[in-house]
Amino acid sequence: MDYRNHLHKVDNLKAKTVNNKLATVKSYVGYASARDVSLQQYAFSIEQVPYYSEPKERKPVIEDVDALAALLHMPPNTRKGLRDKVIMCVLYDGGMRVDELVSMDVRNVCLDYDNVKLRIHGKGNKERCVIVDSKTSALIQQYMGEFHLERNRDAPFIYTVIGGKQKYMTARNVQKLIKKYSDKVREAYDLPESVSPHTLRRTRGTLLYRDGVDLAAISVLLGHADMKTTRDYYTSPSLDQMREIANRRNSVIPEEEPLWPDDEDELSRILGLD
Repeated sequence: MDYRNHLHKVDNLKAKTVNNKLATVKSYVGYASARDVSLQQYAFSIEQVPYYSEPKERKPVIEDVDALAALLHMPPNTRKGLRDKVIMCVLYDGGMRVDELVSMDVRNVCLDYDNVKLRIHGKGNKERCVIVDSKTSALIQQYMGEFHLERNRDAPFIYTVIGGKQKYMTARNVQKLIKKYSDKVREAYDLPESVSPHTLRRTRGTLLYRDGVDLAAISVLLGHADMKTTRDYYTSPSLDQMREIANRRNSVIPEEEPLWPDDEDELSRILGLD
């Protein structure tokens, strides 16, 4: 316990770092005690040392819908701009993780419907299907016509060309292009200090919640194994909702009124009691 507290309070390490170090110590002592029974009492004592509970940190979302629209519209009307626009719109509309997007093949894109269906392989290799809206679908259709005329099902959906060959675009490259566009938008709109691919995902989930979409449906869209994750990280009310809450059931609070003077003689004069 003293070691844990020293790391946190003296060395000023974050709770997550302290917990990682504590887990390492527990693992090592457990390993040693399995080979030397004389150490088992120490292993038992160390195992009882609790981890620091880490407060859940809510990362920022794009609160200004106009700023969000400006970001998604920022790529130019060029071939490369179309690709970048598809990347950002699919990340947002599909509520996707960046790793899910960059690992997609053409086979995962179903164009047989008015609304394009995307087959996503998420965490734990769990598969889910996401249907995007008509505008995103139109962008994907246009993108496929420009970048995947041959419809090679094994080709990467989003790619870069290296040495004349199509290669999966990296998550880092996606991060860089989103940063480039968000830096431009920030000149005119209020955006979080850092906008990442996951910011688009968080924004999508949060805005759906604020629009009254069922939490279970949002959890399915985002591919959460436990709906508690959705509730813990995506259910923050907007400023307008907070204002609405503040004004509810407040009829008992007195209205603002002019103040009477504290001076009794002056008060008597005003009331004509002289």
